Amino acid sequence: MRPKSLALGCAVMATALVLSGCGSGTASGGKTKLTIGLFGNFGYAELLKEYQAAHPDIEISDRTASYSDHHKNLAAHLATSSGTADIEAVDTGYVNQFKATPDKFVDLNTKGGDQLKDRWLPWKWEGSLSKDGKQIGYGTDVGGLAICYRRDLLQNAGLPADRDQVAALWPTWQDFMAAGKKFQEKAPEGVKWFDGGPTVLNAIVGQASVGYYDKTDKIVVGDNKEIKDAWNLVVDGVNSGLSAKLLFSTPVWNTGFKQGQFATVTCPAWQMAKIKDQAGPEAAGKWDVTSVPGGGGNWGGSYLTVPKSGKNIDKAVELAAWLTAPEQQAKVFKSAGLLPSTPKLYEDPSIVDYKNPYFNDAPIGKLFTDAAKKLNPQYQGPKAGDIQTAIGNAMQRVEQGKQNGEDSWRQFVGDVQK
Repeated sequence: MRPKSLALGCAVMATALVLSGCGSGTASGGKTKLTIGLFGNFGYAELLKEYQAAHPDIEISDRTASYSDHHKNLAAHLATSSGTADIEAVDTGYVNQFKATPDKFVDLNTKGGDQLKDRWLPWKWEGSLSKDGKQIGYGTDVGGLAICYRRDLLQNAGLPADRDQVAALWPTWQDFMAAGKKFQEKAPEGVKWFDGGPTVLNAIVGQASVGYYDKTDKIVVGDNKEIKDAWNLVVDGVNSGLSAKLLFSTPVWNTGFKQGQFATVTCPAWQMAKIKDQAGPEAAGKWDVTSVPGGGGNWGGSYLTVPKSGKNIDKAVELAAWLTAPEQQAKVFKSAGLLPSTPKLYEDPSIVDYKNPYFNDAPIGKLFTDAAKKLNPQYQGPKAGDIQTAIGNAMQRVEQGKQNGEDSWRQFVGDVQK
């Protein structure tokens, strides 16, 4: 998942009451104050209101940072055992880094987590277990992959808009790029096929059998033919004029949605909340969702952890367990589109049959639960999140004309080896 920069103070969400100061502790009126550190839209606004209404002794605020800043700040705060929120979200790309220091987190198995493990997909539960069996986090969502696209922009360029016909355009990523070249022939001025090379590349990398690491935590990206082939394909798309050259989750990327600067975006389930937030109500019905080239894959998904440095550990653990329970994951899916990591929901008609009105009533329940059932998660090494950022920066150098594809690839490989 997800954005925006973090001032070191509190970014207080509308669900919280007025706070005095930052961090956890006791709020005015004798209430227990809990903070939750997030990156982007987890779909928790209404849930936190609901929890506070049911627990009048609890006052909750969140602080939301960009993906990279959130994880960097968390690492720095853990190193000094100060400044952490009571609950800290951790992305799949960073969980291996943090579970290597389980002493910094509450072992949730000692707080009843071992009785809850069957809530989650087995691989999701195991993903946040340390090597000595300590559970540092409860799973929120899983990524899943689709393509979100602008129906009107495809129609204006002479391509089909029906989601089944659109999916038939791109059984493979090579076909996706070929469709993009047809689109650009008749595209409205200033409109590109996809948002930016890094976003497309992340999706293709997420489908690879091996990613940036092997299972011994050795970095293998420099010798990974699947990743290099993906890189070459996206570079060709960039060089063919298919990219709007916008970097994911930056202000200019957000503006790109508002101004309709691109026709497609690779769409993990959590991406739909970002699109709705940025494109705004005037774009309702213009966006649609269909299957991704290659037929599967994963990008993202997160965990809620409880650092030991928190002042209200038991109440934080209780809130983290509640937020990640199947009932709450179902609500988040319907409100924000985040795909549950609780398999019991994959057979629930209220989930499977759910259609999203913003996305032209796309059957996202079936689309994403089918994807989740097929998901074979890729192993993530300790610094996978940092490497994902680095390869995105490398692709941006190509898009900005600072380096050609081969030179930027060589620099990227050298950088990650360091």
